[in-house]
Amino acid sequence: MAGGPPKALPSTGPHSLRDMPHPLAGSSSEEAVGGDSTPSPDLLMARSFGDKDLILPNGGTPAGTSSPASSSSLLNRLQLDDDIDGETRDLFVIVDDPKKHVCTMETYITYRITTKSTRVEFDLPEYSVRRRYQDFDWLRSKLEESQPTHLIPPLPEKFVVKGVVDRFSEEFVETRRKALDKFLKRITDHPVLSFNEHFNVFLTAKDLNAYKKQGIALLTRMGESVKHVTGGYKLRTRPLEFAAIGDYLDTFALKLGTIDRIAQRIIKEEIEYLVELREYGPVYSTWSALEGELAEPLEGVSACIGNCSTALEELTDDMTEDFLPVLREYILYSDSMKSVLKKRDQVQAEYEAKLEAVALRKEDRPKVPADVEKCQDRMECFNADLKADMERWQNNKRQDFRQLLMGMADKNIQYYEKCLMAWESIIPLLQEKQEAK
Repeated sequence: MAGGPPKALPSTGPHSLRDMPHPLAGSSSEEAVGGDSTPSPDLLMARSFGDKDLILPNGGTPAGTSSPASSSSLLNRLQLDDDIDGETRDLFVIVDDPKKHVCTMETYITYRITTKSTRVEFDLPEYSVRRRYQDFDWLRSKLEESQPTHLIPPLPEKFVVKGVVDRFSEEFVETRRKALDKFLKRITDHPVLSFNEHFNVFLTAKDLNAYKKQGIALLTRMGESVKHVTGGYKLRTRPLEFAAIGDYLDTFALKLGTIDRIAQRIIKEEIEYLVELREYGPVYSTWSALEGELAEPLEGVSACIGNCSTALEELTDDMTEDFLPVLREYILYSDSMKSVLKKRDQVQAEYEAKLEAVALRKEDRPKVPADVEKCQDRMECFNADLKADMERWQNNKRQDFRQLLMGMADKNIQYYEKCLMAWESIIPLLQEKQEAK
């Protein structure tokens, strides 16, 4: 925060992209935002994986036994049969109520996760559990293992620079809470990831550590096969559509990284300017004590500068809490997409190598071995899932950045309007003094 020391958290105590062709420009993704378009075949294929029954024992705590909070009432106001973007919503997740825990060996923050669902995979209609950051990190790792063909949403960075950011301050914890909440909502909205068994356990298990200690969880056949793909295969040529996606992600990350760096410098300069304003305004107030006729106008200037300082502080806070986190999330998102793209390339390289080995056999019509056919299936699955997730990601990105830029424009307009009103307010004082003469 720009103004004052960061607030302490309550503790439980010891007690140019425009010039680039869009890689999916030929798809129906542009009309997807409207909600009337028909899902692409790739998206339908991806959703088909979510139809599997993944039922696990649920040891979570019913929400009724948790401490009262606004999340439960908020969830109750949401209708499970709402039709959002053409999809029926039957799963809602909210992250709230961060708490600081001080133990002998460590200090950490936990967050309450409230889940409400009508899915048969859940034994109860509502759950409430507490999780810390490392639990979110565990979930993401398990999703990457078991769903290697899909784009896994990124988590906010774990580490902060000690002495620069207080990771237990109220502002930092709230920023992280919002990021973790968005992470779970991204998974909840995904037609495949939301049915993952690890996600189910994360939302419902009363003792998640006991589940972790069971050892490596069972991977799906897809995950197991991709996990053992070695790096010994070299990809000849990436297909044009995926090459376009790779080029787009490289340029997108570069542009966003540049915007992020410049925005941080602007915020730093605004904070420095804010410090100067807070020293500048009171000087006029102390000066007014020495003057007679100028006293009232000088006090007016001091108050005007104070109002401008308040407006600038609000603008800086909005940029820090709302603008920068979205930029960083999408920078991490592009890295996640590149990782999936690299895995797809490895499967294609393996398929090409095995297919070439079959072609070199001294047979008139060599039979394609089963392992080659399985490799081809994996590659086709990667292609379908990656394209579907890319389309979904682009839709989310358009909505997020439209909202972000509209918010940024609105906040800047409010800032300059407040400054204008503040300066206009002292003009009558100056005019009255001139008329009196």
